[in-house]
Amino acid sequence: GASRGAGTGLSEARAALGLALYLLALRTLVQLSLQQLVLRGATGQRGEFDARQARDYLEHITSIGPRTTGSPENEILTVQYLLEQIKLIELQSHSLHKISVDVQRPTGSFSIDFLGGFTSYYDNITNVVVKLEPRGGAQHAVLANCHFDSVANSPGASDDAVSCSVMLEVLRVLSTSSEALHHAIVFLFNGAEENVLQASHGFITQHPWASLIRAFINLEAAGVGGKELVFQTGPENPWLVQAYVSAAKHPFASVVAQEVFQSGIIPSDTDFRIYRDFGNIPGIDLAFIENGYIYHTKYDTADRILTDSIQRAGDNILAVLKYLATSDILASSSKYQHGNMVFFDVLGLFVIAYPSRIGSIINYMVVMAVVLYLGKKLLQPKHKTDNYMKDFLCGLGITLISWFTSLVTVLIIAVFISLIGQSLSWYNHFYVSVCLYGSAAVAKIIFIHTLAKRFYYMNASDQYLGEVFFDISLFIHCGFLVTLTYQGLCSAFISAIWVAFPLLTKLCVHKDLKLHGPQGKFIAFYLLGMFIPYIYALYLIWAVFEMFTPILGRSGSEIPPDVVLASILAGCTMILSSYFINFIYLAKSTKKTMLTLTLVCTITFLLVCSGTFFPYSSNPANPKPKRVFLQHMTRTFHDVEGNVVKRDSGIWINGFDYTGMSHITPHIPEINDSIRAHCEEKAPLCGFPWYLPVHFLIRKNWYLPASEVSPRNPAHFRLISKEQTPWDSIKLTFEATGPSHMSFYVRAHKGSTLSQWSLGNGTPVTSKGGDYFVFYSHGLQASAWQFWIEVQVPEEHPEGMVTVAIAAHYISGDDKRSSQLDGLKEKFPDWTFPSAWVCTYNLFVF
Repeated sequence: GASRGAGTGLSEARAALGLALYLLALRTLVQLSLQQLVLRGATGQRGEFDARQARDYLEHITSIGPRTTGSPENEILTVQYLLEQIKLIELQSHSLHKISVDVQRPTGSFSIDFLGGFTSYYDNITNVVVKLEPRGGAQHAVLANCHFDSVANSPGASDDAVSCSVMLEVLRVLSTSSEALHHAIVFLFNGAEENVLQASHGFITQHPWASLIRAFINLEAAGVGGKELVFQTGPENPWLVQAYVSAAKHPFASVVAQEVFQSGIIPSDTDFRIYRDFGNIPGIDLAFIENGYIYHTKYDTADRILTDSIQRAGDNILAVLKYLATSDILASSSKYQHGNMVFFDVLGLFVIAYPSRIGSIINYMVVMAVVLYLGKKLLQPKHKTDNYMKDFLCGLGITLISWFTSLVTVLIIAVFISLIGQSLSWYNHFYVSVCLYGSAAVAKIIFIHTLAKRFYYMNASDQYLGEVFFDISLFIHCGFLVTLTYQGLCSAFISAIWVAFPLLTKLCVHKDLKLHGPQGKFIAFYLLGMFIPYIYALYLIWAVFEMFTPILGRSGSEIPPDVVLASILAGCTMILSSYFINFIYLAKSTKKTMLTLTLVCTITFLLVCSGTFFPYSSNPANPKPKRVFLQHMTRTFHDVEGNVVKRDSGIWINGFDYTGMSHITPHIPEINDSIRAHCEEKAPLCGFPWYLPVHFLIRKNWYLPASEVSPRNPAHFRLISKEQTPWDSIKLTFEATGPSHMSFYVRAHKGSTLSQWSLGNGTPVTSKGGDYFVFYSHGLQASAWQFWIEVQVPEEHPEGMVTVAIAAHYISGDDKRSSQLDGLKEKFPDWTFPSAWVCTYNLFVF
């Protein structure tokens, strides 16, 4: 009986244990299912991009706060979050795929010709790299790049946390897909892009997976939300454009944006440059462009990015990456690398793309059509040809004069507005620029042609003059087409549109109506034919102003923004009015039109002069802040003997737009022209702690006296050795320690030459003005920075051979603040965005 009881008890124990294990397994299964549900989103489906899940990633990243390189927020908290999410994704991945994760901490240096040229050095910065590949491995890969760091004092939602969030969700979708990849996809979450592209350089020049990369997609931002624009491709490799055209669900691309950006007009750059120049890899560069007013400010928050924008970007990136990772071309991309592409989207509906050589053929065919059209008129009887030629040439001169005087008129207004201190009056009210400069430009063009009609062409018929001036506009656009095509610019397709469609319209109208039909019918046919070029032109002009208007509010103190905007508006007016000049000669009178335009321009001018239109806005729904940089600094200047010859402290103030402090002084009277900063002529970059070499863009700054700063982690700089080289130069070796961001400046004295150094590729690169600038940053832990420079000196100089200076920037942590800096920041009105930090500056002569 005891034996049976023991057996029964053992059976019950086994049953209980089995039940417990079953319940535990069931609980684990439920937890995994719940995790999977969360990962997919409330409505997300396997294989589809879920914007709500991406938004969840975005909100977690931005909740960490500003993420500057070297800060715990960037190097620890964000990296931990990314690794946690990647691990969860890996747990849910399909057995077809293999996920590998690596945290890279590169150290390196390079020179770049951005902002006039400077050298960059980085130490122990962070990259989180994920490789998704077939289970059996892959020999080729496509790279997707974003950056999770941000500028100081900004949550960096659009730049570039949203891109990293999109990439996480794309990784989740692809890894759970039952469709096998042919090639690997490397997801690079880089942690030092805002340090002028350092992390991407560390990856492409040092990471073992870099050798697999055959193409890349770079996700960036120049605004907050909206459509993501493809604004760079290549170099060459037209198959990449074809891949985007074939795969993207919501295309938005323009070769015009590419050629404008690569011209250097826009003072910005992306990781695209690094992969192109240092990796010799082709790629696609995308960026959000809308609402650039709050780019790099405290207003760049997750709630301002629409879920629709995230969904749109995610759909496009997912489709293009999937297309490339399953493409046969990627493995043999070198065979398809030659040639450029003409590409442009049609109102965001679809993309038209064709090789540039085909574009050149099309362009010259259009030119030949114009030659035949105009040649036919010149082959008429001589008495008709003589009058036509004379009227054509005179009309051409009149048109050019009207455009020139229109430009001069708006520039005179813009210069006057700038001189009286009312620049950027349109920054918060764009319609003001149209009413002021646009109306003036149109009125001037109409006025010149009205005078010509009245005093020169008084005996000619209206219809004849209308035809002559149509031919003149056709000839001018044809001239632009030939010039742009000859220069090899893909943007010439715009001129082709502006020649081909008007010419076809003219031929059809002439054939069907013989110019004898009712004038109303003629105008209707004419406008219908002009519909395509004008709609596309307006679409492009919208994109131009969407990008350029906010940039003019952060383009420095040396470029008058009103002059730039007035010039752009005048150019747009010339283009848009070109095929309507003939209506001036067809119309009976232009008095009412000119009077209306003049009245609009005059009233707007008076209102602008009176200061009615304030440039900035603190409207929470649509802020347009003024950017101000405050640096509480202590400067110490040493002579060649090592003695301190000058020491001062103050808050150095820089306004990043043309208006300076004129709008700030009424709110903070102590910031006025009496404290304008003065250049230290013998010091590199005027003796100020420039974070980046933008001294040539900002020459107006202010220096408010303040107490000394005393950071807990002071910077140290010393000369380790000085030695004579066998090639008769002096080698100076230095050591520096300090915060995560420092700037090093060098000026060679007269007769001395900086021949080489241990930075970049060994050849010193000068910045604008002739001084040398080195941007330094490090991660959380870094050894002392040691480097050397070589100076060639033909003879002894009692005043030294070289002046060097080092600035330590405390842009994160407690050291970035001071009581006086906080007090001054609080005085700034709410329509400003003051970005502030503490820094020290030490200058030495050797």
